[in-house]
Amino acid sequence: MTFDHMLERVRYDGVYPTRERAEEAVRAVLAALGRRLIGDERVALAACLPVEAALVFTGEIPEIRPITCGAFVEDLAARTGGTTATARWDSCTVLTVVARLAGRDLTTRVLRQLPCDYAPLFGRDDLVSAA
Repeated sequence: MTFDHMLERVRYDGVYPTRERAEEAVRAVLAALGRRLIGDERVALAACLPVEAALVFTGEIPEIRPITCGAFVEDLAARTGGTTATARWDSCTVLTVVARLAGRDLTTRVLRQLPCDYAPLFGRDDLVSAA
């Protein structure tokens, strides 16, 4: 998938009014995720993304301390100047597309690095009930 195709998918899925708004969401959410992941999963996920998206994702230095999904969304809202509802919408939209690109196995590995409450952001409600 190209970056343009990714943006169009996010725009369609998130019902964003413009391509620019979709791109803002993609860049903000991927940067936020880039601050959360380390190791092999970080490298594998970057390899699944279009180059432009991978550069945003890997351009962030991972933080050591894990944060809950709620704190992830609040941090994203604070960094973008949006509301927590908008940040949650952006996260769900972008990360669901990322999960499709990564595939089920890699997405499961990524989610193992994060607190269990992140699964719905990736469209993986099945992992919430399994946890």
